[in-house]
Amino acid sequence: MQKVLTLSILAGLVLAASGCHGGPDSGSNSATSNSPAPVEPVAPAPAPVQSSDHSQDTRPLLVCFGDSLTAGAGTDSGQSYPDYLQTDLDGLHYHYRVDNEGVSGNTTKDGVERLPEVLALHPAVVVVEFGGNDGLRGLRIDDTRANLDEIISTLKAAGIKVALAGITLPPDYGADYIQKFNETYELLAKKYRVPMLPFLLKNVYGVPGMMQRDMTHATAKRIAGTLMQPIVVLG
Repeated sequence: MQKVLTLSILAGLVLAASGCHGGPDSGSNSATSNSPAPVEPVAPAPAPVQSSDHSQDTRPLLVCFGDSLTAGAGTDSGQSYPDYLQTDLDGLHYHYRVDNEGVSGNTTKDGVERLPEVLALHPAVVVVEFGGNDGLRGLRIDDTRANLDEIISTLKAAGIKVALAGITLPPDYGADYIQKFNETYELLAKKYRVPMLPFLLKNVYGVPGMMQRDMTHATAKRIAGTLMQPIVVLG
């Protein structure tokens, strides 16, 4: 994945992390009023290098919980979207530790089964990204919807802030199936009043050089000059 995939995440977390205690330093340039200023674009940074020793890290935990899109399938270590999200948050002085809990090939059913592992981490925020493998395999939408419902409701019941990443499918899956599939995310976001993030590949899919050969996963290429000017208020 590449930094462009973090744009919608940062914008969506405006709502997801409201009330958490991972905001910027009081002396930083980030917004602290009801009329926050946009973040200025910055030059692309090198891929982050993160330590695996978090025993002394007291920052609130932000978990990216999903499948291969979250895991960063096909990219080098340190180039998944959660890695770049950590770099962006650090650069904006937001004190969250991002944990990548993406597993390639996972379906929403696998997500349900892995919920105890995520809950055991005691995260403040979870970005839920599941459903792509369900759709690509043509699984029943009712089952996908029920699994995502269980994931979101379980996290919220534990007092965790949730952001839901929307997913869509290639056009050859048929308009009716795709419409019902897409509605899953809209309905659940509305039901649980959680922010819905745009499809992670929204600005990448179909762009020459941005997709791997499988046409399902993004490359590690990053787009200079397209870093957003989001209004980011975490906490």
